[in-house]
Amino acid sequence: MSNRTLIQDFLAKSEGCSIYTKYPDISDRSRWEGLSDSLKKKLVQAGEEAMNEPWTQLLISDFMEFKKSGNRVRFEDKYFPRRRKLNKLVLAECVENKGRFLGDILDGLYLILEETTWCLPPHTSYVRDGVQEKMPDVTRPIIDLFDAESGAEVAFAEYALRPVLNDISPFISTYVNERLKERIFTPYLGQHFWWMGNGKESMCNWTPWCTQNVLICALTRPEGFFTEEERRAFVEKAAKSCDYFLDEYGEDGGCDEGAQYYSHAALCLFGCLELMSGVLGNGKEGNSSFADVFKEKLIRNVANYIVKMYVGNGYYVNFADCSALVGGRTAREYLFGKATGDKVLSTFAALDFQKESEEERLVSSEINLFYHFIQAFAYDEMMSVTGEAGIPEDAFFESVGLMVARDGVYTLAAKAGDNADSHNHNDVGSFTIYKNGKPMLIDLGVGTYTQKTFSHRRYELWTMQSQFHNLPTFIDEGYLTGDESGAFEGKTEACGKQYLEELGRDAAADVYNPAFIMQHAGEQFGARDVNCILCMNSGETKGVAENSADKACSGKYISSLAMDIAGAYGDERIRSYKRIVSLNKGEGVCVEDTYDGDLNAVISLMTYEKPEIVPLENLNAEDALVDKTSEGKCIKIGDLGYAKVEGVVSATVKAYPITDERLSIAWKHEVYRVLLKMGPSNRLEMKFR
Repeated sequence: MSNRTLIQDFLAKSEGCSIYTKYPDISDRSRWEGLSDSLKKKLVQAGEEAMNEPWTQLLISDFMEFKKSGNRVRFEDKYFPRRRKLNKLVLAECVENKGRFLGDILDGLYLILEETTWCLPPHTSYVRDGVQEKMPDVTRPIIDLFDAESGAEVAFAEYALRPVLNDISPFISTYVNERLKERIFTPYLGQHFWWMGNGKESMCNWTPWCTQNVLICALTRPEGFFTEEERRAFVEKAAKSCDYFLDEYGEDGGCDEGAQYYSHAALCLFGCLELMSGVLGNGKEGNSSFADVFKEKLIRNVANYIVKMYVGNGYYVNFADCSALVGGRTAREYLFGKATGDKVLSTFAALDFQKESEEERLVSSEINLFYHFIQAFAYDEMMSVTGEAGIPEDAFFESVGLMVARDGVYTLAAKAGDNADSHNHNDVGSFTIYKNGKPMLIDLGVGTYTQKTFSHRRYELWTMQSQFHNLPTFIDEGYLTGDESGAFEGKTEACGKQYLEELGRDAAADVYNPAFIMQHAGEQFGARDVNCILCMNSGETKGVAENSADKACSGKYISSLAMDIAGAYGDERIRSYKRIVSLNKGEGVCVEDTYDGDLNAVISLMTYEKPEIVPLENLNAEDALVDKTSEGKCIKIGDLGYAKVEGVVSATVKAYPITDERLSIAWKHEVYRVLLKMGPSNRLEMKFR
């Protein structure tokens, strides 16, 4: 780890620590009346609709269900609606200021305050990835993601409505502050939770997400609740955690959790920095502002990562637990872009925001009230933005081993790295292709989170396994024929058909089947000899590292990632598996695999559109750039195009229904897997057109 002190260094140049008042409470009528009439009408209407929704009944049996069955949804389906409803009511009351929503607001506020715990059932362990408690221990509060989120919600609701709540009774604010003291302030200052960081273990989105929400709680408390020194103590501890979080990033700003977690990682870092810059004064010389931290290259790169990952039509480059559809951009990205001086990011965020439905523009599903205020007070400005965000240049995130390359038709992403990413899937060497903004080769993402998702049995889940990524699986045919020597010379064609039928039939069992060799999880299971060359959209070629693929690319506009992925399998019989993934701009995608080993290789290609194995001679003359004179297999991928494959002896198509609710967000119908058995030459070339 690099043990950065970037945020702490900027903090050391500042003085004091005031209360955060950037967003108005209900008494600041000029700010609330300054919102556009259309937006005010929408916010009041959302509040009126929320009044007609019942408050959910949250039972301890719902909490206990997770330990019984691993089901966390039963609890969450009652937990989150309370918070969404309260947010809409608070905003409506702040806009209207007539007291019409206050009764319902108090009901919701007290329901949340009276919950036995604000933690979710999967998070009730006192050590990282420890065994969860069956019941919450009220004597030893845990600050998890949603304890902190709930604290921030009730804190910001009390801050926003404090003038009118005090007219009703001062005991309302007293109750909020006592809960915050019990569940947030005392444990935060007095205990060490793993997500705070210690410079030794890796951090993830939990670090800025929890930290941001603790700061919301602390920095919105009224004058006299904390001294200036006490507020600064929160900021100092938060700054240290932010630095531990940034230790996970290379200077390129690549996020190993993917685009979907950008909202909880990068944007929560923005939230931390925004809150700090809103309360810290200049240093003694008077010429140093904490907000200058946004000018730092690392912070700028963390911010604009999301632009580089965008494909089009709502799709993003995805890997690990990230979905291909991660949701629309919001005011947080827009303001992050403004803060870092990145007009591409701010324009991209505003234009994406304009395309969203009205419900999504109001971030109706969001439980963090602070985000709602950010959204409301940037809404009208974002609606007025015009222009084009433009196409990002090709990028290589060396810190995570990810290349993203584009031309006017294709978006290609290829991943090297290792299998120790946060929210890891075993996917070293996998790649995805979008053609005209539509998925050609896909990464599934992850299904609905359950207890198993974050347990030692995680890789029994099919979406986590390398065999369900665009990767080879190796076969020890000896185990399939009763000959455990591992030899496969002379085995019958029936044996080959057998394992093609069996592979993936029972994904959980495949993990323990010695006949199937897939990738393993862990930092030691990664790519080696990784080299990337980038062709910028201007046509200028940029070498990120010395590239073994360079000679093959001579004279072409090409972006290419070369690597040896044999080490990801941890089997000495797989000596090397070299893969070169290239975008030949104006032509298409080419993948070249060269294998040296003792086991048969079967390559998986995951598609969303239905693939069909078609004889080359049946293709019309105008059908893509397919050379009909050479040997190989041709795969027609829906109406998108073709994959011409040389170096395989068989091709099989399997369909997989999508029954999981979370997967169905991105994949509305069944997905498909093409299984390609590599030929005896152990060389394979795939051209996608």
